[in-house]
Amino acid sequence: MAALPVVTAARIDSDALRSADIDTAVRDAVLDGRPLYALDEDLIRGRAPDLVITQDLCHVCAVSSDEVGRVRSLDADVLALDPRTLAEVAESVRTVAARLGVPERGEAVAGDMERSIAQTRRAVAGAAPVRVFVAEWLDPPFAAGHWLPEMVAVAGGVEVLGTAGMPSFPTTWEEVAAAEPELVVAAACGFDAARIEREAAGMRFPSRAVAVDANAHYSRPAPRLAQGVAQLAFLLHPALAPDPGLPWIELEPAWTR
Repeated sequence: MAALPVVTAARIDSDALRSADIDTAVRDAVLDGRPLYALDEDLIRGRAPDLVITQDLCHVCAVSSDEVGRVRSLDADVLALDPRTLAEVAESVRTVAARLGVPERGEAVAGDMERSIAQTRRAVAGAAPVRVFVAEWLDPPFAAGHWLPEMVAVAGGVEVLGTAGMPSFPTTWEEVAAAEPELVVAAACGFDAARIEREAAGMRFPSRAVAVDANAHYSRPAPRLAQGVAQLAFLLHPALAPDPGLPWIELEPAWTR
């Protein structure tokens, strides 16, 4: 995969900015109507793709079908995937496999995802639910949306602000504290646990807080969400669910309220 050409680039250098600055830059770009991503049109056309897979779920997180449509003389089908639930993520795998002529491979991958999630659900069945706030961004905090509150529910928790199947939304740490979470899961969209730990330096959370690898196991609508569910179950109910061995980092002590 490392040898494949890169045909897109973010116009905002998130590596050089902190969470609040990234949020401001994105908001300014959206208000000005400026695209967040650049596409190398010559390179895309030179590869002569038959199928381009993109998304319209979030125009901030990745290239959208509108941006792909601006590539001139692109003679290719465009497939936009917009799953909002765990079931829709599994179905999107089947959709891609069918379009590529390998439906049996898609069924195998989606089936493994569904069986893993079902196994986690059974492991924590009957446990008292833990109150959880999943932070999809830290500054400002964003309450989780789409499949993330569902992941929490499957893992034996209840998301205190986010709603399953709905978009994430900005909130404040004061509102989070008022919702009385027992655990804050810092899962800033697109960041790994180490980057989230750096972003959280100096912050104080209203409960125990942990950083997870959001980029790999929480943010992206892919089969690895099943591993994120397993990790959440371990973090919420370690006596019932095994540690899947994914990276996570304990963050600073909680606020005194």
